[in-house]
Amino acid sequence: MSALQSAEETVPDEVTAPVPRQRWRERYPTAVQALSVTVTVLAAALVVAALVMPATVVRLGPAKFFRLPAEAVIGAAVLLALPRRPRVVVAAVSGVLLGIMTVLNALDMGFNQYLGRDFNVVLDWSLFGDAESYLEDSLGRTTTIAAVAGVIALVLLLCVLLALSVVRLGNLLARHPQAATRGTLVAGVVWITCSSLGLQLAGVPLASDRTATALKTQARRVSDTLEDEAEFEKVARVDAFGNTPGSQLVPDLRGKDVVFTFIESYGRSAIEDPVMAPGVDRTLDIRTKALAKAGFHAKSGWLTSATYGGSSWLGHSTTMSGLWISNQQRYRTVMASDHLSLTEAFRKTGAFDTVGVMPGVQKGWPEQKWYGLDKVYNAFQLGYRGPKFSWSTMPDQYALQQYQERVHSKPPAKGRSRMSLLILTSSHQPWAPIPKMVGWDRLGDGSVFKGIEAAGNKAEDVIADSTKSREEYGKSIQYSVTALTEWLERYGTKDTVLVFLGDHQPIARVSGNHASRDVPVSIVAKDPKLLDHIADWNWTDGLRPAHDAPVWKMSSFRDRFLRAYGSAPHPRKG
Repeated sequence: MSALQSAEETVPDEVTAPVPRQRWRERYPTAVQALSVTVTVLAAALVVAALVMPATVVRLGPAKFFRLPAEAVIGAAVLLALPRRPRVVVAAVSGVLLGIMTVLNALDMGFNQYLGRDFNVVLDWSLFGDAESYLEDSLGRTTTIAAVAGVIALVLLLCVLLALSVVRLGNLLARHPQAATRGTLVAGVVWITCSSLGLQLAGVPLASDRTATALKTQARRVSDTLEDEAEFEKVARVDAFGNTPGSQLVPDLRGKDVVFTFIESYGRSAIEDPVMAPGVDRTLDIRTKALAKAGFHAKSGWLTSATYGGSSWLGHSTTMSGLWISNQQRYRTVMASDHLSLTEAFRKTGAFDTVGVMPGVQKGWPEQKWYGLDKVYNAFQLGYRGPKFSWSTMPDQYALQQYQERVHSKPPAKGRSRMSLLILTSSHQPWAPIPKMVGWDRLGDGSVFKGIEAAGNKAEDVIADSTKSREEYGKSIQYSVTALTEWLERYGTKDTVLVFLGDHQPIARVSGNHASRDVPVSIVAKDPKLLDHIADWNWTDGLRPAHDAPVWKMSSFRDRFLRAYGSAPHPRKG
């Protein structure tokens, strides 16, 4: 045995293990090089795309991604200056942070598209639970679980990929320090030149600092939210009617049967958008004539909602509190306060029984106390045995019939009147399937709706089609308005006063990216003297407000209504 043979035999197996990989690299050098270049290019593209991605869907376009981000130039300079180990750590952390900023950016895009505002990192986490419930009601539990798992996996994958991408690019810079330094200097000069001269491509500035700007915006948003919380607590303690005795609240409505009703997503677009308006306007005109024939009179105007596309409770509480409740923190502050709600004003008189019918409430509702409601019927207390219509637990017609049987047909306590708060849900997105009107004497326990629900559109088909969503949204508003006004025509009395309005506009995909936040509001009564109280409001006769009818902030309605019907202000100054 030769010395060479002996040496080969004593070499451990572990030493020879890498040889196949080494041979593969040597055998296919071109493929290896091409793969390496491809991965590097993809890494660079991912990082740049994350740095320059716009914050709204309407601004998406190819030109937005052909920009030079200042953050990339500064990041390259920093990584070039660091030793290997700190460079890898900084690169990995930077990639993860960029992933988080990209997720926040995507949330801004989604919130702007659906709610007409940016995502608030302090206040909006609680809305994810509501979003999950909405998806489960609309698409089913299995699809929802898959969607949630997919989103979580995508977020984690994005952070990992961006971290690996920044590390790879940092290592590339370190392997070619001279060329990288020159390239970074050139990129810096180009960025400054483009920024100074305002150079653009297809109307988009070539120099970008979007991520740095987004970071500053998020920080400012957090600071503003915390300051707003403290300031709003002071505002909520001030109340023009806070010290008004019950005997001086709504004296002109004593003996009346007052019903406040919110119609989900009933916005200005339903009346003025060219796709939805023809059907909705025709319904409003038909129902105005039908009510007039039954002896009812109506006046209508516009209110600007504090919310858009969702978060209906913000619209409800803004209307009833006289405060601008535009976020969850403000809502919590008011619900914990003794600021007088419009509904509580009726209870405070001692002359009204107060009741709420809430088919959308499916859990405990502590807000009942602030609203001043003696009794509340939730989704499980109305005896419904029919199918759900996506998110909506029951058709509006059924909820109204139950209100009639359980509340309205029963006399209030001796010597008292009644004030009711109804929140209808059939026009809640995704607007599929939509209920249809049936004979009022056929409603029973709601089983009659099984065939209607089964024959309706599937939620997933409507959600995926913007045109279909707009068409079906309009039909849902027609249904809700018809159900409510038929109830009034059928069961209203000479003492009934119906106030109904929308809580907010539908999502931007339906109402448009530049739609207002206005919603219609109507007051209907048989006694024309009751409408004389609001003659100076200059509202439009009938259920359809004119385009140029007065527009007020929703938060002004409480005080205007209280004054119109004789309430005397006795301010509480906090």
